[in-house]
Amino acid sequence: MEQRRPPEYILEVFADPACVKDIVKAILHTIFFHRYFSSISPLTRDLLDLTLPAIDDVDLETLIDQRSAALVRAIESAHQQRGRGQLAVQFFEKRRRKTYFSFGKADEEVCWEQWMLDVTLATPRTETDVIKVRRAMEMSLHKAALKIVNIVNRDKDHIPPITTTDANPFPYQIVVNPKSDGWGQRMGIF
Repeated sequence: MEQRRPPEYILEVFADPACVKDIVKAILHTIFFHRYFSSISPLTRDLLDLTLPAIDDVDLETLIDQRSAALVRAIESAHQQRGRGQLAVQFFEKRRRKTYFSFGKADEEVCWEQWMLDVTLATPRTETDVIKVRRAMEMSLHKAALKIVNIVNRDKDHIPPITTTDANPFPYQIVVNPKSDGWGQRMGIF
């Protein structure tokens, strides 16, 4: 049986250096708020005149913070395309691997959904630029949050059934600049 390609949703945000980490964290929390199928304690966070959902989970908050900081470092680094970065959030389903032999991994993780967050960094030079950039940040954050809500309300058929009693039935990962990984990484070799 051929594996179907998981849906990929692309979000674009615009940020200045002072707010980029907070904006990325807000978007990640919004995605996880709608795709984290464990029992959660919901929170809200205010950013740029918007109130966005968040999850009160220490491990998830730590991962989001680490990946947001890594993205900011990558955007600011000289070898990265100046002022741009990307994060991928991937959700997986654990499936029994069909093999003839009983050795090796019995389960495999199959991606069922992927979110790509494209971040563009702006560095305002004048007070007028600061105002324009702030307005653009607010608009891009608002647009991204609405897009997430529209997608999660519309696209539900691809979500696999919950077949485990684990705290989190669907493993996930957050990858910084996934396109810059080597071919081995994409194929799962390394």
